[in-house]
Amino acid sequence: MCKIGIPRGMFFYDYFPMWKEFFQELGIEIIVSSKTNKEILNSGISSCVDEACLPVKIFHGHVQYLKDKVDYIFIPRIMSIDKMEYCCPKVLGLPDMVRCSIEKLPPIIDTQINLRKSNTKYKKAIYDTGKLLGKDFWEIKKAYKKAEKSYERYTYLLNKGVVPIEAIKIYDKVFKDINYSSRHNELTIMVVGHSYAIYDEYLNMNLVSKLMSNNIKVITPEMINKDKINRYSNKLPKRMFWTHGKKIVGSAFSLIEEQKIDGIIYLSSFGCGMDSVLVDLVERKAIKEEIPFTLLTLDEQTGEAGINTRIEAFIDMMKWRNRDENNISAFR
Repeated sequence: MCKIGIPRGMFFYDYFPMWKEFFQELGIEIIVSSKTNKEILNSGISSCVDEACLPVKIFHGHVQYLKDKVDYIFIPRIMSIDKMEYCCPKVLGLPDMVRCSIEKLPPIIDTQINLRKSNTKYKKAIYDTGKLLGKDFWEIKKAYKKAEKSYERYTYLLNKGVVPIEAIKIYDKVFKDINYSSRHNELTIMVVGHSYAIYDEYLNMNLVSKLMSNNIKVITPEMINKDKINRYSNKLPKRMFWTHGKKIVGSAFSLIEEQKIDGIIYLSSFGCGMDSVLVDLVERKAIKEEIPFTLLTLDEQTGEAGINTRIEAFIDMMKWRNRDENNISAFR
């Protein structure tokens, strides 16, 4: 049986359930790299260019982990997933970067997804991927329909308030109608940033789990529906042409204006050009609406002790403010 490797990095937490269902329905064995760890990080750092951001370096480490275990490695070239919008340049060039950085790789399936002008190219990309694996039209069509339904169920869980780290675990067992928003929590914090920074537990040192263990409800951009994201991001003076930047800004603006959160933690990767703009937009909005905001910048030198101290101080500040000084801005 043909084996395809899927690196556990970058857009893994956005689309893995769909990719998994598609390839398995075609009779392909899926090999997913292990969770990010020290060995994968070090391997990625040694094989990637120094100027790349930490998530890209980690992705290289996951490819290194897979390269001798599979027949193909799946690294789609995701250029655009919405009309007149683009993805980050590091995503557009990821297949080429990996090819140039890592030797003796198996063939890379770098399906191009470019919906900038039309959604019709998406189905063509799906069919081209299936044909590359020797499958016929009807096999591909059947697998594609199942993958679509799988992704719908996954996004349903996210909209119910399940963070993707949990959603993938639940999805792998059985699909259930669980409304996590009914839980009682002392505080509600939005963890905002790119999905590969929020959901890689090693990269962010288990931030989401640490917050949940402190009886805090966590909301992420993936839990906000697309219509609301578009409506609030349109309040910017100029149109946001980065799809994922729009999601970050639109989701944060919606929760800030609707007063649904007690604070915001922005997770940023050192050297991320997009974040240099997005952080400022979200922070200015939070200050205006008097929502506590803190920025955690991550790279390979970041220590867990420092992150823990920042998180504890931020939580204590919000609890103190809510209990004793709820009429005073956290930014004064």
